[in-house]
Amino acid sequence: MKEDIAHSGAWGIALIMIVVASWLLYKYLAPKTWREWASAGVVQAFIIALYAEMYGFPLTIYLLARFFGLDRLNLNANLWSSLVGMGETGMMISMLLGYGLLIVGIGIFIQGWRELYRARQQNRLVTTGLYSLVRHPQYTGLFIGLFGEGVVHWPTLFSVALLPVIVLAYALLARSEEKRVIEQFGDEYRAYQRQVPMFFPRVGQWRQLLKRSSITPDENEPPAG
Repeated sequence: MKEDIAHSGAWGIALIMIVVASWLLYKYLAPKTWREWASAGVVQAFIIALYAEMYGFPLTIYLLARFFGLDRLNLNANLWSSLVGMGETGMMISMLLGYGLLIVGIGIFIQGWRELYRARQQNRLVTTGLYSLVRHPQYTGLFIGLFGEGVVHWPTLFSVALLPVIVLAYALLARSEEKRVIEQFGDEYRAYQRQVPMFFPRVGQWRQLLKRSSITPDENEPPAG
């Protein structure tokens, strides 16, 4: 394949994005158990594969052009641009939609982290705020952000394939975490489990989830570091 593919070959930017995203991942997920490390490792693989293709070598486009006859005349590293045939316009639309979902996911993730931190400081079960809508809002935010970046903004074979694996890994991790919470809070948590879904709010509650996911500074937020 000799055709030039737009928006590829920037390996320096790819490395920077991988390092920054990985640092944020481990800073806020802070894995301790082997289950947590395994789940974070799958997300790490997602990050590496995504940004290596986004800025480095567009393996997905190469494979589709080489083996599935994708149009070679106007190829763009962004899959949506090449499939839909809208060029830079298609890439811009997917970028805006993807970044919108990424920002929403980050907001949910950070707000869920704040609420859980305050509850742990007070040694109580958290059932208010985002936790009144889903039992694991941090993971909900993670899924939304990864979907926005790795499917809507810049889909690749690896990012699309790894996303359901990530959801499964964190579903298993969440069940393991809930067993420990039940040991501490017993019937109180069992009643909460029956009332609140694990990751995704009920129909009609998504707007509440978005309203409660503000990422503005909070006076009770723990210091960074």
